[in-house]
Amino acid sequence: MADSAQHVPTALTVHKQSRTLEIAFDSGEVFALPFEFLRVYSPSAEVRGHGAGQEVLQTGKRDVLVTALEPVGRYAVQPHFSDSHNTGIYTWDYLYWLGANQQQLWEDYLNRLVAAGFTRETGRDAPMLVEGRSCGDH
Repeated sequence: MADSAQHVPTALTVHKQSRTLEIAFDSGEVFALPFEFLRVYSPSAEVRGHGAGQEVLQTGKRDVLVTALEPVGRYAVQPHFSDSHNTGIYTWDYLYWLGANQQQLWEDYLNRLVAAGFTRETGRDAPMLVEGRSCGDH
């Protein structure tokens, strides 16, 4: 499987302050993929389900961080996110596809959030709000 990758990275850089994973490919393309974008498009079964129509809309992920990035053989990486999600294996081809389609994928995600009645800050994983303040703001 390692030899089947069509897109091979030449550099991977985690930018904690800007919350992006920068990935450069041997073709010359460089993509800056926000952590939130990576998290909501995780290739894990938890996010994608086990078949068409089983996808789970990820909400409340605006502030998610990548806390670790582990290599998987010579064909992928496995990010660990601050919300404890760590089951997605991102192949080089999948990361390239995310980068090449980032604008359309992001617009699709934002439209799905709106259709479900959420914003990037709200959802089942976001802090509960009480009278306009998060529960921790007393």
